[in-house]
Formats: sequence, structure tokens, C-alpha cells
Amino acid sequence: MEVTSTPIYIRKKSNGRISIKSGNKVERVMKATGLVLFALTILAFMSFNYSGLDLTKAISETAYNLKTMFLEPALSHFTWGEAFYQVGITLGLAFLSTILGAVIAFFLALMAATNLSNKWISKTVRILVAFVRAVPTVLWVLIFAIAAGLGSEAAVLGMLFHSIAYLVKAFSEAFEEVDKGILEALTATGANWWHTVTHAILPSTFTYLLSWTFLRFEINFSVAVAMGAAAGAGGIGFELFMASGFYFDMREVGLITYIILILAIVLEITSTRLKSRYFPATSVN
Repeated sequence: MEVTSTPIYIRKKSNGRISIKSGNKVERVMKATGLVLFALTILAFMSFNYSGLDLTKAISETAYNLKTMFLEPALSHFTWGEAFYQVGITLGLAFLSTILGAVIAFFLALMAATNLSNKWISKTVRILVAFVRAVPTVLWVLIFAIAAGLGSEAAVLGMLFHSIAYLVKAFSEAFEEVDKGILEALTATGANWWHTVTHAILPSTFTYLLSWTFLRFEINFSVAVAMGAAAGAGGIGFELFMASGFYFDMREVGLITYIILILAIVLEITSTRLKSRYFPATSVN
């Protein structure tokens, strides 16, 4: 006999009757939200203006563009040397914003962690970074583009701002997972706050800090590609924008897409190897 684990909720109404419902409120809300979104999607497709659309021609042209893009990649408007240079610019933007963000976020996370800081300081830092994190990275870049002008400076500042808020949350949660017994033992031996950080917090969370930092670097790389055109930061993203929106060169778009994809795979492999290499460093003697 199979026993289901579906929860049953019993509620007494104002008239004295008892209401019995299966499932929980979260599941019902999620199902209702999914149904509403599905209905809105169907309604949106029904409200489109399809006049003048030749579906057969559209499908054939799309297939031809995809074939040209991914099966016939080629450079037309810049050389391979320029391509590697633009890739270096994009990686440089991502690297700079990530490294600066990680350093600043580390110290802010020490103040945001509830087991290392005053309660009011922790809440203040958490509220500030939550506000910064709520605003998308692209919007921060555009805000700084208005303040500082289009260019790499606006891209770095925007990505740096959001990277700090993102990493403060990740780092502080990692700090709070450290065993309280280790902190109490160090305190009992007369260790001060900074000794506790360097001899307990940092060794115990090094792998997590490394993983979160590299994850943010991958995010910043993808943002730097997008911001190459939107914020005038240059890089391979700007070349992708020019190839697709200005030259309409599908072969060049395909090659640039392959370059970005290969870089993303390389970053993922590097992240995995770094984590496996430094994993033993997380143990605390």
C-alpha cells in the first residue's frame, strides 16, 4: 500500500464547519500563477497582427540564416588579431570589475555576517546591498553611462557596483556557516577579531569564496559582452552588435558567437579545476 506525502490542512470556518484541503498554499499559488501565465501567453499570440506574414517563407529564411550563421562562420570586417584584441578587452572589463568587487565585498561581508558583526551594522549593510542587488546590472551600467559618459569606465563601474552587492550576500552567508565552536575556541584562547577572521573564517570558506568569485566573473563576462554595444565599452560585444545590426553579416555573427561560446566553456572548466584543486584548503586544523 502506497502512502502519499501530500499534506492535508484542516481549518475551522466561522460558521463552525471544518474545511479540509490537500496540498499546501505555495503549491496552489504556483499552479495558479503557471495557469495565468499560460493563458496570457496564448492570449498574446492570438492578439498578434499576422497580416502580411508568409509563414512558409519566414521559416525557410530563418533556416537559411541559421545555416549561414553556424555552418559558414567567417570574419569579414575585422581580422583575427583584432578579434583576439576585442576578446581581451571584454575579459579585461569582466576581470577588473570582479577582482575589485571581490576585495571590497570581502570586507563588507565581514560586517554583514551576523556571527562577526554588530546586529545593527549587519542589518544596515544587508539592506544597502539588497537595494543595489535589486537593480539589474545593465541598469547600473546605463546609470553610470549617463553620469560618466559612454565607455569602459561606465561598464566597469556598473558591473562593479552590482558585483559587490552580489558577492556580499554570497560571502556573508558562507561566513555564517562556519562552526560556532571554532570561533568560541579561538575567542577563549585570547584571539582578537582579525585573528579569528584570518585563522578560522578565511581558511574555512576559501573554496566558497573562490567559487562565488569565479561565478561572478562568468556573469560579468556575459554582461561585458552585452555592454560592449549598450554602453559603448567596446570589446567583442560591440563587434557582435555591428555584425548583426549594422552589417547584417550572419557569417560574422556566427563566428563571434562561437568565440563567446568557447570562452564560456573554458571559464567553466577553469572554475571546476580551481575548485577541485583548492578544496583541501578548506579544512581547519
